Amino acid sequence: MTTPTNNGYRVAVVGATGAVGEAMLEILAERKFPIAEIAALASSQSVGREVSYGRKSVVVDDLATFDFKGWDFALFSAGGSVSAEHAPRAAAAGCIVIDNTSHFRMDPEVPLVVPEVNGEVLKDFKGGIIANPNCSTIQMLLAVAPIHHRVGVARINVCTYQSVSGAGRAAMEELGRQCADRFNFRDPAPEVFSLPIAFNVLPAIDLFEENGYTREEMKMHRETQRILDSTDLQVNATAVRVPVFIGHGEAVHLETIKPISVEEVAALLDTAPGVKLLQGAELATPLTHASGHDEVWVCRLRKDLSHPQGIDFWVVADNVRKGAALNAVQIAEYLIEAKG
Repeated sequence: MTTPTNNGYRVAVVGATGAVGEAMLEILAERKFPIAEIAALASSQSVGREVSYGRKSVVVDDLATFDFKGWDFALFSAGGSVSAEHAPRAAAAGCIVIDNTSHFRMDPEVPLVVPEVNGEVLKDFKGGIIANPNCSTIQMLLAVAPIHHRVGVARINVCTYQSVSGAGRAAMEELGRQCADRFNFRDPAPEVFSLPIAFNVLPAIDLFEENGYTREEMKMHRETQRILDSTDLQVNATAVRVPVFIGHGEAVHLETIKPISVEEVAALLDTAPGVKLLQGAELATPLTHASGHDEVWVCRLRKDLSHPQGIDFWVVADNVRKGAALNAVQIAEYLIEAKG
């Protein structure tokens, strides 16, 4: 990372015309990230478009021809193939890359980071690429990590209820069109998804692997083990797409290694960074609590009646913000703070 100029850093946002890229620009402005210069990058088809950065507009530049030399941070959210091609190029130019795709997440040379959970792995970071975890993994681990650090977690059984924004802007537009079709007694034609999503749920996200689980489900398994540094911790996930525009929900059932009471878990979550705990009958939903907010919300905390050391809860978060854009910005902030 180069020395900041004019009390700020030079930051490039890759995929600036996408939903996550736009959120990155918005969050950088909201959090008053110390920026001396901002670049919005995308494919050649988007060159010349304007995107918002706070109250300013930034003209989109061509990623393919952009020179990263002299830039401090590059926040990537433009798809795995784009990151595979351009993230190493940016890192070789001396830029710290924070990548939101799955391409580098299981690379042992690339840190996989949720700052509130395992930010300490960046203590000796010398430069290169840092991976942002999957959105569902991030929100789950903000709630699970405090419990794991206190008594250990042996197993997590989780069912996700994931909004269409996780599949991009085209998926959000498809949900809107299909809702209109249904209200007008027309059969919706699926394009982004294999089946209609409006007034429906799809019990699979991403491609199937040989073991019968989808890639989305296995991401949660593998990433959780890596972030919590525990290959013994088992994760059984079922990922479901639901007709919600923004915000993922998850029903989490975990089994601890040592006993812990619901009251002790509540005390942990009540003080956990980035977590908001609702107790009793208060409910958190993607629409009313998650969408547009940075916190991960937990409710329905209770003892699992089927297991002597089981804990159950429901967790929601804005998958575009904390599940992607905010986590990336927080990683950059963590590095700046660690630098001193």
